Amino acid sequence: METHLRDVFPDEDLLHMYGQTALCREFEESCAEQYTKGHITGFLHLYSGQEAVAVGSTKALQQNDYILSAYREHAQAIVRGAEPKRVMAELFGKATGLCKGKGGSMHLFSPELNFMGGYAIVGGQFPIAVGLAFASKFKNEGRIAACFFGDAAVNQGNFHEALNWARVWELPVLFICENNFYGIGTEVHRSSALPDIHRRTCGYDMPSERVDGMDVIAVYQAVSHAAEWVREQSRPYLLEAMTYRFRGHSMADPGKYRSTAELELWKSRDPLLKLGRRLVQEGIAEQERLDAIRAQAVETVQEAVKFAEESPWPEDGEVYTDVYI
Repeated sequence: METHLRDVFPDEDLLHMYGQTALCREFEESCAEQYTKGHITGFLHLYSGQEAVAVGSTKALQQNDYILSAYREHAQAIVRGAEPKRVMAELFGKATGLCKGKGGSMHLFSPELNFMGGYAIVGGQFPIAVGLAFASKFKNEGRIAACFFGDAAVNQGNFHEALNWARVWELPVLFICENNFYGIGTEVHRSSALPDIHRRTCGYDMPSERVDGMDVIAVYQAVSHAAEWVREQSRPYLLEAMTYRFRGHSMADPGKYRSTAELELWKSRDPLLKLGRRLVQEGIAEQERLDAIRAQAVETVQEAVKFAEESPWPEDGEVYTDVYI
C-alpha cells in the first residue's frame, strides 16, 4: 500500500522537495540551451529524469555527511546547498564559479558543504569515499560517506576494491548506484554478468536493496533507513536506485540506441510530474501553487545564467593557484 505523503513529511517539506526537483530540472534544461549557444564547452552530462535520487537522498542525509558523485552531479551539488548561480558560472568557466571556473561541469566541489566532488574518471570517487569514511571512523565523528555512481562504474576494479575494504575495515560508507541502464550507449545487461547490481554485494557480506529511483519519497525512505544502519553499525551498505536519464549520455550523444517507446515509457514516470500529481491528489497543494513553484525555479535559473554571463573570466595568474603539486 502506497504511503501517504503527510505520513512522511509536513506539507512545507514536501513542497520544498518539489521545488528542489523543479529547480534541478530547469537548471539542466537551461544547461542544454547554454551548451548549444556555446556558453558551456567541453563535455556536459545532464541529470534530467534522475532528480528523485539527488533530492530524496540528500534529504535523508545529515549536513555533515560527505557526498561524492560522478560527472553528472550538477543537481546533487545544488540540492546539497550550492548556489545555482555559482554552479552555472562554473559551467561557464567564470571566476565566480564554485571552483573559480577551473573545474567545469564534471568537477564541482564544495568542502564547506561536505560535497567532496564530482569525478570525471569513472569510479574515481570510490577510494576517496572509503578514505573519508576511514577518517570519520578514526576520529569518531559519526558522519558517513555517501558515494553516488552509475551502473557502468561497477565494472571498474576499484569498485570491488572499495567494497572489499569498506567491509574489511567496517567503514561507514553508503554506496548509491544510480542505475539508468546505460553506460554511454551500452545496456547494463550487455556489459555485466550480473545486471542486478545490488546483488553484487553478496561477495562482500554487505546488505543491499533496490529502490524506485523515479520516486522522491521512496528514495528518501530507502536512504534514510540505509544511512541510519550505516551510522549505527559503522559498516557499508549499497542501494541500487532504478532511474532513467531523459537525454543522451552527454550533449554529444543523440541516444539512438534507445527506442522512442522506451523513452516515452520512462518519461511517463517522470519524478517531477509524479510528485506533483501526488501533491494535488492528496490535497497538499493545488496545481496553481505547483505552477508558481516551477515558475520560481525558472526565474532562479534565468538569474543564474545572467550572473554567469556577466561574471569575469579568471585572471591569467589563477592558473598557478590552488595547485596541489
